[in-house]
Amino acid sequence: MAKDESPKEIIKKRILKKVQNVPSLPQFVLLTLKKLDDERSSASDVASSLSKDQGLVVRVLRLANSAYYGIPRTITSVTEAVAILGFKTLRSIVLAASIYPFMAQSQKGYALDRGELWRHSLGVAYVSRFIGSKLSGVDLEEAYLAGLLHDIGKIVLNEYVRYGYSIISKIVEEKVIPFTEAEKEVLGFDHAEIGAMIIDQWALPEVYAMAAHYHHMPEDLPEEKKNYRTMVDVVHIANAMCLMLGFRLGADGLQHNISEMALERLNLKDKVEMLLSEAVNILYQLDEEIRSEEIV
Repeated sequence: MAKDESPKEIIKKRILKKVQNVPSLPQFVLLTLKKLDDERSSASDVASSLSKDQGLVVRVLRLANSAYYGIPRTITSVTEAVAILGFKTLRSIVLAASIYPFMAQSQKGYALDRGELWRHSLGVAYVSRFIGSKLSGVDLEEAYLAGLLHDIGKIVLNEYVRYGYSIISKIVEEKVIPFTEAEKEVLGFDHAEIGAMIIDQWALPEVYAMAAHYHHMPEDLPEEKKNYRTMVDVVHIANAMCLMLGFRLGADGLQHNISEMALERLNLKDKVEMLLSEAVNILYQLDEEIRSEEIV
């Protein structure tokens, strides 16, 4: 350890090391995603690839049978899921089911019990897709995954926030600033930045890293990344609405508002009431499924 290193610099190095130690997605999952991107693949190819992990298959089927997709009958196999939902939707579901283990643990630093980070992220995913459906030119599966991954950085920062919580919350209260700004002031990073690093490390498309990095501060998106502007705004609004509605709030629900500029850019400023009303329905339905254990 260098003598002139500050405590914050030491913490930053440890955090970066922890990011590097986040496990990669399993090879068979990456192979399955590749098959789902290849129109020459068959449903049986996909099912065969996924069969290497029956726990994952169960999670995939639970997500596929969510009321959100509105399928009138129960999907009982991966091949059936491919036939009914299509490759693109199933790709989103497979990736979602694959990252579930990362998000299922309690995040005590953020006052989130076991499964709460996953549930909040799933809520933001559903609301992101809904908001995307009200706009033109938005890839709805992309919106779903961007919403799902927005808080993935918490899995790394959790322990550091846990021990620094009293300082972070005091800064939030005294300076009246968002939790993420206080995080960065104390730790040198916020969970949004760390999330983008994890997504990059997993070699997922850059749009997800940008949505994660700027989901609290959409105005900070660099000009050279403006092609991701719409997706960043969609995830920002979806997350802010979930926090406003108290859906799996956690500690960092403090001091977050919807960006007026984001609403203006998407031409949604006069539709906030309608969006919130529908978000309530989406989150209520999701909560009911979670309570009945019909969904992971």
